[in-house]
Amino acid sequence: METTEYFVIQNTKINTVDFRFLDPESLTYPVPPLVSARLFVQHGVRKLKINATLYINSKDSQNPSVGIFTENDGLIEIYFDYDYDDKSPETYDVWYVEIEYTSDTVQNVTKIISYLRDLDPETSRGTSTVIP
Repeated sequence: METTEYFVIQNTKINTVDFRFLDPESLTYPVPPLVSARLFVQHGVRKLKINATLYINSKDSQNPSVGIFTENDGLIEIYFDYDYDDKSPETYDVWYVEIEYTSDTVQNVTKIISYLRDLDPETSRGTSTVIP
């Protein structure tokens, strides 16, 4: 039986004043997650640390959640869920989400695809991150 677990270590708003992009016209909305990851060993157990930065409308800011987390054939897909409107905001709150993941096949993970997902999937955005 395969063992799979993930834990959200941190889910924190990291800005104290509203964040503004310098060139908002060049953005696509929603802004896709910025994700990095690294494999490490802790107490003899292989783990994957995933760090995500999410930009969420500051006018309607709420804690994002990890909605779906799957691993299949070396690929992890993560959906960060929150409810937002379809208009590009002028200001954002910046959220830092840290996840620790372990499975019997974690050493085979080579890529993470992460999505900032709305209740309306047509306005969801994703990014792909390669594991070094």
